[in-house]
Amino acid sequence: MKTYAKLDASAERVAKVIVDAGMEVHRTLGPGLLESVYERSLAFELEARGLQVDRQVIVPATYKGLQFSYGFRLDLLIERQVIVEIKAVSVLLTAHRAQVLTYLKLMGLRLGFLMNFHAPILKNGIKRIIL
Repeated sequence: MKTYAKLDASAERVAKVIVDAGMEVHRTLGPGLLESVYERSLAFELEARGLQVDRQVIVPATYKGLQFSYGFRLDLLIERQVIVEIKAVSVLLTAHRAQVLTYLKLMGLRLGFLMNFHAPILKNGIKRIIL
């Protein structure tokens, strides 16, 4: 069984702010809108709470030295340490989780969130993913 080091306090603090901000966005907007609306609204909430937010970040990939600077684009990168991938779908798929895991690996990060704003209750639509 693989064991992982605990996340540092900074990442845990950022994680709490992300979840709180996501709940505020969902409480205000509700389900049923486009992912882009939730992305921009969540970025606004996080920035208002003092966090650095980068949107639509290109995720570089390599294959035997061949560089790909296109193809992967994550929704939000918070404080350069936590990835947030936003969905507005009826059901989260294993492919959505795999997407976040891939971004974490390629970016060399450990913590990501998959947030499905289509969920009637957002806490049921949040998946915390640790690498």
